[in-house]
Amino acid sequence: MPDKENFFISDYPLLLDKISPDKNPDWGVLSLQGMIEHMTDSIGVAWKRIQQPQQYSDEITAKSKAFMLSEKPFKPGTKNSLMSEAPAALRCPDLSAAKRELISEIQNFIEFWKKNPNEKVINPFFGNLNYEEWLHLLHKHAFHHLKQFGIEL
Repeated sequence: MPDKENFFISDYPLLLDKISPDKNPDWGVLSLQGMIEHMTDSIGVAWKRIQQPQQYSDEITAKSKAFMLSEKPFKPGTKNSLMSEAPAALRCPDLSAAKRELISEIQNFIEFWKKNPNEKVINPFFGNLNYEEWLHLLHKHAFHHLKQFGIEL
């Protein structure tokens, strides 16, 4: 099993549990639960539960993808043009339910890719990605949000 896949199955939920429910983020407007729901949706895009069109030209997308595939982290406060300035309404009744939803989404993501290993799934900012590319992006994205809530690895 790839290390990044194992991270999502084993490590990520435990790291989220280390964050105090009342911890304010170091940047941004998302609460802990809002961030977890945001990550759930990001993973949903990675296995086509949520489908979003490419947002930029092929040229800009190619440059963005080169950054995405690098080891350079997202900068604190990086804007997502698909998100409003105000946080989205929470959909889960509480933090525990949001964490359960995230874990289920991770399982759905992994199962989708086991059944469709040669698939490419569009990311609205980085274009068509294969499984390894999605794992890399989601890993980078997870680290970005863990750092946002004071967890640095």
